Amino acid sequence: MHYPVMLPEVLAYLAIRPGGDYLDATAGMGGHSGAIAARLTSGLVIANDRDAVSLAMARANCAEWVERMRFHQGDFSTLPEALREAGVDAVDGVVADFGVSRYQLTSPERGFSFQADGPLDMRMDQSQGVTAAEIVNTAPERELANLIYELGEERHSRRIAKSIVRNRPIRSTLHLSQVVEQVLPRRGRTAPATQTFLALRRAVNGEDAQLRAFFDVAPGLVKPGGRLVVICFMSLEDRIAKNRLKDLAREGSARVLTKRVVKPGAEEIAANPASRSAVLRAMEKI
Repeated sequence: MHYPVMLPEVLAYLAIRPGGDYLDATAGMGGHSGAIAARLTSGLVIANDRDAVSLAMARANCAEWVERMRFHQGDFSTLPEALREAGVDAVDGVVADFGVSRYQLTSPERGFSFQADGPLDMRMDQSQGVTAAEIVNTAPERELANLIYELGEERHSRRIAKSIVRNRPIRSTLHLSQVVEQVLPRRGRTAPATQTFLALRRAVNGEDAQLRAFFDVAPGLVKPGGRLVVICFMSLEDRIAKNRLKDLAREGSARVLTKRVVKPGAEEIAANPASRSAVLRAMEKI
């Protein structure tokens, strides 16, 4: 089952108007997009995603409201193009969930998870870019250690990088997980390879640059009085979001609606444990 993260909170902060136009910058499987479209009469939802397969799933999942929707594949730099294709100058609200979709995590062939064996791919857009396999099998040890430390906040990165280089070629997701566990035994609930996989995913997809591109582009697509809502899952990402929203407020172009981050309730976390690290921030365009 697909659980759009913090859906009631997203809808509340977007303050949906039946005739409004909205952009879901990270449509995934269409949970947020469909819920917004269901509340529209004459309005429109533009559903965007880098992942062509996820976008096809969103289209299928939102079939009931497809007449109120437009679909666009592209990274955040192409969001203005998505609006132009839909015949929209600006929108009444933007939502972006910076997490990985459940489909990506549960599909072994995508290589995002070590829960099942699969190729070390991790590309959100499989038509371009280097794979995680290319990084782990070719990057120098020091570069690999720095990547795992900086993008995964993994304090044992040097030990992990040394183990990866010693065991090359790394053949698959489970092989990488086992290589990490050789030098970092399991403690508690979190699997030893979690932060390493996170770092590789962020490197493969240029997620820091993408996040900054989002905040460079998205606020300019929102009408005065419109809302922008973002959901982050990592402290590094949330720090960028927090600072960008503060900058917009200082410039006088936005009003921050969330003085403190909004977190999912106990009921949502029980139904969807993956939401437990989510935090939501929102602004209103002035």
